[in-house]
Amino acid sequence: MRAVIQRVSEASVTTEGKITGIIKKGLLVLLGITDADSTEDLEWLSAKMVNMRIFNDEEGVMNVSIKDAGGDILLVSQFTLHASTKKGNRPSYSRASKGDFAIPLYEKTIAQLEQDLGKKIQTGVFGADMKVALINDGPVTIIIDSKNKE
Repeated sequence: MRAVIQRVSEASVTTEGKITGIIKKGLLVLLGITDADSTEDLEWLSAKMVNMRIFNDEEGVMNVSIKDAGGDILLVSQFTLHASTKKGNRPSYSRASKGDFAIPLYEKTIAQLEQDLGKKIQTGVFGADMKVALINDGPVTIIIDSKNKE
């Protein structure tokens, strides 16, 4: 699983003209899934996101997690995170999982994040054409990959 995590002061996702997810202070997470991903990957990723200390403490130092800051999470599926640009100018998305595999893992990720965060999270619509709006706070943007734990 690959995630682009952005600390935001607000974010929303709109599908077919309707807002399907909206948050204020928190994390906008773009999530890509491959067929090699498993429950272990989503559990590691969820724990990492919920406990990563990227919010400012009272002294302005990034030392507070989303859980401790009381923020929210907006999770948006994004198969293009697994694009291969090795050959030519048209990216290949063959590594990205198809819906029959990815949707159950995406739904398990939602449930795991809600369990780890201790509250409901907001989401986009899997596989839909979505419009994502955000105000990146910092800016803080972190890319993590469950297969390359740096």
